[in-house]
Amino acid sequence: MNDYSSLQEVSTSIGQLSTLQNLHLNDYLNLQELPTSIGQLTTLQDLHLNYCLTLEELPTSIGQLTTFQDLHLNYRLTLEELPTSIGQLNALQMFNVSKCLSLQNLPTYIGQLNALQNLHLNDYSSLQKLPTSIAN
Repeated sequence: MNDYSSLQEVSTSIGQLSTLQNLHLNDYLNLQELPTSIGQLTTLQDLHLNYCLTLEELPTSIGQLTTFQDLHLNYRLTLEELPTSIGQLNALQMFNVSKCLSLQNLPTYIGQLNALQNLHLNDYSSLQKLPTSIAN
């Protein structure tokens, strides 16, 4: 556990980090939201939001990240759905939603992620079925 576990939000100025490639916000137990300015991080390739237990949703602007390759959302207790804009992440290769206990369904747009090579669904006890779009 890091010393920043009380962090509740990320500043909107993060969108000004024009060369940022990796953003790891693991173990921020009280992080409640990400700013929409995260969509301005056009060079971002890797986002880790593991153990961000109170983060309830991702901003729809995440779909603007055209070079985005890795998304890790492990151990998310309150995430109920994923934004449809994730379907626009054409460069996404790794998508890890292990132990997202409130997420009951994977959206059908998962099958549109043509570059996707790894989909991790470990200990996904609430998952009832996989979308048919994955088979296409």
